[in-house]
Amino acid sequence: MYEKNQAQQEWLESFVAERDGIAGTVHVQRGEDLYLTAAHNIPPNVVAIVAHVPHGKGMAGVAQVRKEPVQTCNLQTDETGNIKPGAKAVNAQAAIALPVLDAAGAVSAVVGIAWSHEAEIGAAEQQSLMEMAAALPQ
Repeated sequence: MYEKNQAQQEWLESFVAERDGIAGTVHVQRGEDLYLTAAHNIPPNVVAIVAHVPHGKGMAGVAQVRKEPVQTCNLQTDETGNIKPGAKAVNAQAAIALPVLDAAGAVSAVVGIAWSHEAEIGAAEQQSLMEMAAALPQ
């Protein structure tokens, strides 16, 4: 079970809709790990799996460690090792995990968004998404 943050939930739903996405997540960093605080169109069994993400695991954890976006063109066929098996249960293809950095440059959260189609997200679009994710309410 995860502790939903209502402000982050509302922000996430708007963020996903505005970007024509179909699903999304918000994980906040507590200690070294990430904890789910908002989820949109994520199956309950996946919510249970991703409620706690150990440091450096999955797309969110890799984005957390690298402090840069981590993407896949297709969640269903990705072979990078960044995609956890539970993520494939989300009915989506292209996805990106966006680290939210605080004023000191430390990761405070990771925002995930997924789309229904395959896509390669270019550097300019990644930067734009990072800037939007920075507006996540804390």
